[in-house]
Amino acid sequence: MNPTLLFDAVFSEAYRLTRNRMTVFWSVLFVPVLYFFGGIAYHIITKAKVPELPPGIAERMGQEPVNIAEGLMTGAGMGANGAILVFMLIGAATLYAGDYRWETWRLISARNSRTNLILGKVAVFKLLALAGMIAFLIASVLNTVSQAVVFARPLGFDMDGAGVGQFLLLWLLSWVRIVQYAMLALLTATLTRSLLAALFVPWVVGFAQSLFGGPGLALLGWNPQDWLPHLILPGLAFESLKAAIQQGGENPAANALVVKALTSLALWTLTPLAGAIAWFRVQDLSKE
Repeated sequence: MNPTLLFDAVFSEAYRLTRNRMTVFWSVLFVPVLYFFGGIAYHIITKAKVPELPPGIAERMGQEPVNIAEGLMTGAGMGANGAILVFMLIGAATLYAGDYRWETWRLISARNSRTNLILGKVAVFKLLALAGMIAFLIASVLNTVSQAVVFARPLGFDMDGAGVGQFLLLWLLSWVRIVQYAMLALLTATLTRSLLAALFVPWVVGFAQSLFGGPGLALLGWNPQDWLPHLILPGLAFESLKAAIQQGGENPAANALVVKALTSLALWTLTPLAGAIAWFRVQDLSKE
């Protein structure tokens, strides 16, 4: 693998994606903007109900500072929420299936290795996911600030070293979850050569997995702490790791699931990637 050619693949994909402003908006900005304005509306509606509270409680609420660190922690913990995962599929489908849709593979495949082309797309999506998470984190902090403004409360920042570590781990976990979820779009794009399939198949699979991870576990008689549910439900693996991080290693039951959850996320990330690369290397691109 030539690092220079890989860098060229990443740079060219990033250049093309940044020119597609609508894709960037819907993938990166739409959910954070919606979350921010929804938060302001929530604070305004909540304040309208404050006079209904006893006077002593209302006064104490106005004196307590709003902790900006809570906004950071919320943004990291919700960095891979369902809305972000779904709208990130727009960017993933465009990246992974766009060259099939516009029949441009034959124009670029002769200039670089096929493995580099796929890895270049994956690297750009990782950057796109990072941008989306930063946007959501900013929206979460601004939402916290708006709470202070609406309720006329002071601002504060309280986060110790353990909190910083928890924040970074949640941030990393959310990023891994977004990338893992989009790997289904990569595999679907190479198998079907369809942009719509790359957009909807991961959504359908994710929705089905959410059903199995909720009421489906009880109906099937599965124990959510066993290997099987974690291996077939990456969303459950994500939640198990998230719970272990948030509880700071104090819950032995949550700690026991870490290896199972990490194994699940690794398999659901690397297996689709390996399958997509293997299929793409032998695929006939004479018509794309």
